[in-house]
Amino acid sequence: MSVSDKIAIFGMASVFSVTHALFAVAQEARAVTNPLAYMLQPITKSQGMLKTFEQSRETFPGEVLLDMNATYLDRQIYNPATARYDHVKLRGYQDARQTGLSGADTPLVGPTIDLRPGQTVRVTLHNLFPQDSTCGIGGGSANTPHCFNGTNLHSHGLWVNPSGNGDNVLISIRPGVSFQYEYNIAVEHPAGTFWYHPHLHGSTALQVSSGMSGALIIRGDRMPTPTETGDIDRLLKRPGGSDIAERVLVLQQIQYACTDNNGDITYDCQPGQVGGIESYDQFGPGSWPASGRFTSVNGQVLGQLASAEAGSVERWRMIHAGVRDTINFEIRRKTGTTAFRTLAAADTDRWIDQNCGKDTIPYGVVAQDGLTMAQVQMRQQAILQPGYRVDALVVLPGAGDYCIIDGAAPAAASVNQEAPSRRLLGIVTAVGGHAVNGEIGTYLQDWLISAAERTMSQNVAGKVIDDLKNEMSLSSFIPHPDIDAGEVTGEQQLVFNIDVKQPGAAFFEVDGKPYDPNRIDRTLPLSGVDEWTLRSDFVSHPFHIHVNLVSDHQNCRCGRQRCQRAWRR
Repeated sequence: MSVSDKIAIFGMASVFSVTHALFAVAQEARAVTNPLAYMLQPITKSQGMLKTFEQSRETFPGEVLLDMNATYLDRQIYNPATARYDHVKLRGYQDARQTGLSGADTPLVGPTIDLRPGQTVRVTLHNLFPQDSTCGIGGGSANTPHCFNGTNLHSHGLWVNPSGNGDNVLISIRPGVSFQYEYNIAVEHPAGTFWYHPHLHGSTALQVSSGMSGALIIRGDRMPTPTETGDIDRLLKRPGGSDIAERVLVLQQIQYACTDNNGDITYDCQPGQVGGIESYDQFGPGSWPASGRFTSVNGQVLGQLASAEAGSVERWRMIHAGVRDTINFEIRRKTGTTAFRTLAAADTDRWIDQNCGKDTIPYGVVAQDGLTMAQVQMRQQAILQPGYRVDALVVLPGAGDYCIIDGAAPAAASVNQEAPSRRLLGIVTAVGGHAVNGEIGTYLQDWLISAAERTMSQNVAGKVIDDLKNEMSLSSFIPHPDIDAGEVTGEQQLVFNIDVKQPGAAFFEVDGKPYDPNRIDRTLPLSGVDEWTLRSDFVSHPFHIHVNLVSDHQNCRCGRQRCQRAWRR
């Protein structure tokens, strides 16, 4: 298939053979649960013994194997623009060790990878996609979309080796080929929320928009000492010593489409059609808002999250694993009784006004982009650009339903340079527990101080408690110290642009030069500290250091303004 072809409609015989099975599924059961975890096999065990991680560090194997399939998935997904389910066939990830094939109602989200500092994980990626003639070596522009059935794997944010069979995004795994990655997770690797996705230049956005992504979590247990920082995971414990409740929320924009009678792209898939993503024709400016689609949570659109205990502290790991929409994450108490499961996109803004309270529920952000922050920040909104992650401590203050909302981010803060209308992401219900009387920030601060009294060792407990009393400082848990202005040894200027002047082509440019994997634009001295000034001349653009070795991983979004960050190399 030519890369300029319109999206394919799969054979009608296969369509009708699966239609009955698809719509026999209980249509209202859009339950949002944490994604399943990959089965990790200890290398020291026999081939037939599969083992998942226990809660005691002593049981963690030092080396593990993971088998991952990249394959087409037959699924269904709720379309809020038409208030019905669409049958889709999209590229996705599958645990090769999982017994029994997934059904049509299985959510379109990759399983979670759970790892520990000090481990080595070997990931065998099996490319089960059909052959693709555009995956030839050499020729053409690197900026021309191609090799949609080729793929690779990127462990977004990990501090691992970027060469060889490490986190090497220049590897191309062709259809029918298996390749084994090796990630050596350092003992000092910070605990945090990361994610994985394909990153083959020419097909990245197309595959990620299909739902090819998942959470990657590093779970640490280092106790801070008077001279070294530890992992915040040691602090976030219940009175009995177990981890607090955790939600992994993978946020995606799955922008499948069909074709109409004229062969043109349409987001109104009719019964009997199969939606998919087989070209970039459906990715133009404004196409995501025009589709009428909503951001999905763990593969579910307008889902019901698992219930929470009122007044309890939960850790919400939010991952923007999409490519389209800026997400402005809000929680509001649900005040109305109107049904939401068949809510259409056109009615969403009015529905939120009528059924969700005016006041947002504040929550405490403790980490961003996988790194614990210097202090807990109480927020009522968290803006996530594609690739961003936010870890928040959430307390639902009383029994009842709560609206999870993608608020209307201002145009200047949006990847699309538009101010989209609000979207409902789902509903979470708080039951039992106890009501929170007073300000949530104070309640959370008291809870953290109590947790420190229970969990911290005697030689560091006093410092941790004093820090928490001082504006909820987390200085004992940050992975590295702040960069002072006096440490800066160099400056870098960088300008993003997308050249669309040539008909039928788009060139993604940095400093006026189209992307070229064989060109090195900057050679910087080791151990230097640079302050980067970034500017985007065409639409907003996320920015992050791609692979980390011993430096931190910070993201920033640059719109038609400048933004600055400093990195220690």
